Amino acid sequence: MNAFGQYTYPEISAQAEALAEAWAQLERQSDWVKDYLSENGADEVIFIGSGSSYYQALSMASTYRAWLGRSASAVPSSELLLFPQQTLLPGRRYLVMGVSRSGESTEVIWALEAVRDMPSVRVASITCYEDSTMAQLAPALISPKGKERSTVMTKSFSSMTFLMQAAIAQASGRADLMNQMAEVMRLDVQVVQAADAFAGSFVDSHVLNQYIYLGMGTYNGIALECCLKIKEMSYVWTEAYGTLEFRHGPKSIVQQGSLVVLLLSEQARSYELKVAREMQEYGATILIVTARGGADTEFADAVFELGGTELTDEARAVLYLPVLHYLGYYTALRNNVDPDSPRNLTQVVTI
Repeated sequence: MNAFGQYTYPEISAQAEALAEAWAQLERQSDWVKDYLSENGADEVIFIGSGSSYYQALSMASTYRAWLGRSASAVPSSELLLFPQQTLLPGRRYLVMGVSRSGESTEVIWALEAVRDMPSVRVASITCYEDSTMAQLAPALISPKGKERSTVMTKSFSSMTFLMQAAIAQASGRADLMNQMAEVMRLDVQVVQAADAFAGSFVDSHVLNQYIYLGMGTYNGIALECCLKIKEMSYVWTEAYGTLEFRHGPKSIVQQGSLVVLLLSEQARSYELKVAREMQEYGATILIVTARGGADTEFADAVFELGGTELTDEARAVLYLPVLHYLGYYTALRNNVDPDSPRNLTQVVTI
């Protein structure tokens, strides 16, 4: 292994183990699921986080809406803290769910402190650190093996997202959703292994100077997060958009040397593939990450298959992460950058 990435690489590679431990933790915290998801008494759940944790919040809120059929949203912690009147409306009951790997991010802690004593608000959280300030402030769902030494979030993001989705599945009372999450945990073992070799080979065989990530629905938060991974790890210029939204102006940036990474859903598959074909015509290299390849994806420059065709798009979300994490890691090595130590960044952001 290169001297660079001595923390990042093994943490990316340990995602399946972190998911398995999150699954075991869910059984230990069944009372938390009942109190804060099944019977929370809220008109709306608001997931809050900062940076990567906000992108997790987007995917968590999307899954909550789809699987429980109840109102949920995601906002940056700073928005709730500084503009609460734009989020908390009179006459509604809220559960505010803090999302933070460390549980020490200043913005999420201050936001939870600002709202927890309001009569219409309850607070809870999800984190990797059971003794953190946030966990003491807001009862926490814990991802025990999401703890990391690297600045960049990888297995913490995967395991916390998986854990919250599994908790939502449990709260739904639907055996089919719980079975799907168990299948995700099983598939992740082989996905992580295959993703390593695929991403390394892809980076070695392509010279690219701009990365663009496209995803819709629950995958929008995943696309934003993977865009951030490239920025943090390798300093390559990246952007992320909703897949069809990319056609409304932003596509003007596409040129030779652009990589378009499509996180392909099944629900909007045909529409999203039309966008990818169009971007290829403008000169982009196309990488499609999908449950299944087929005749409709043969035009792409590369396709990474996840499996899990029987899963919902929401359930499959964390399976997209390993190959895109490795893509960031190998791009960093190619650019002679240490992904363990991104410039200007610290693991915990405080004010």
